[in-house]
Amino acid sequence: MKILVVSQYFYPEEFKVNEMVEEFVKLGHEVTVLSGKPNYPKGEFFKGYKFFGVQHEDYKGAKVIRVPLIKRGKGGAIRLAMNYFSFVFFGQLYVRMHKIEADKIICYEPSPITMAYPAILARRKTKAPFSFWVQDLWPESVAAASNLKNPFIFKMLDKMVRDIYKNCDHIFVQSPGFIDSIVEKGVDKNIISVAYNWAEDTYIHIIPNKEKYLDIIPKGFVVMFAGNVGESQDLDNIIKAAELTKDYPDIKWVIVGDGRKKADAEKQVKGKNMDDRFLFLGRYHVEEMPHFFVHADAMLVSLKDEYIFSLTIPAKTQSYMCCGKPIVTMVSGEANKIIKEANCGFTANSGNYKTLAENVVKMYKSDKNKLNEMGENGKKYYYEHFAKQIVIDDILATM
Repeated sequence: MKILVVSQYFYPEEFKVNEMVEEFVKLGHEVTVLSGKPNYPKGEFFKGYKFFGVQHEDYKGAKVIRVPLIKRGKGGAIRLAMNYFSFVFFGQLYVRMHKIEADKIICYEPSPITMAYPAILARRKTKAPFSFWVQDLWPESVAAASNLKNPFIFKMLDKMVRDIYKNCDHIFVQSPGFIDSIVEKGVDKNIISVAYNWAEDTYIHIIPNKEKYLDIIPKGFVVMFAGNVGESQDLDNIIKAAELTKDYPDIKWVIVGDGRKKADAEKQVKGKNMDDRFLFLGRYHVEEMPHFFVHADAMLVSLKDEYIFSLTIPAKTQSYMCCGKPIVTMVSGEANKIIKEANCGFTANSGNYKTLAENVVKMYKSDKNKLNEMGENGKKYYYEHFAKQIVIDDILATM
């Protein structure tokens, strides 16, 4: 089968679409990827790429077509808009000007939703069914991330989203919580199905080295957060929870990651004289994560109290479960449902730093065997519901 994959982001950028393409090829399909020039997350083009010209590559047997786009830069609103719409413009231009062959088309959308437009044009040109894998729910996520209050702009975005969904033959969602929102936009529920995110191969194939990073991981009971350190992750309330555990100096809070909120959070921690109990280790490549996770006693999932965040399942949830680590949360909605169903940790709703602190103390006082059992519960649940081959098989059978 000839499959056209459309995604603004692709390797060497780190997204699930890379592994999806690799799996399609392994299963014998002829895969073409239409993508942009890689510049995420730093906003500068990766080495070997420039704005001008279309670049052709091979990625593990897939043909990759790179169209020009304006790099993200430092990510201001205007710059991001230019980045998003330049991919739409050059992606559609390429589809119009070149012969496209496809039996099936799928667009992987972590945001922006506008990346669907070249795929929609390819659908019209080839008559091939188009599937849309929604990772980020628009316009709700835009309103939450930018604090959008202008009803006119929200209405315009809502109309755009409805028009895009109208051109989909099937819609995959990364969380069951997305379904109602999409149905409300005029989509037949029968063409929507859940395709959960899986953990990267790194977490499955790399054997953790217990000696690595031992010199920078503090001794004690380690609560570890791994990933983006942004506004959405609610570091303010994580720090408040850490303050409430001050009577237990052995509890250490460790952040592995980087983002716009990191500098402010570090300043808060220093101002509260918590440097010895709250540590920021910076960003490391995903392949290093298992060597950090092995030192953690509990892994933390946290998102701010926004309606859109209650509908999503943060991808780190699957990574933590796959590694067999007990989980503690400060997030509302779908992620908490999974933790409870899997019986793999303790939950608190978004913003409830007091319950988060209580749960961490509870885990600290728990028997090691109990924590290990929670971790194993999560791992078992992962392989029954989120394993990559299960998801890929479902996608190929449905798209």
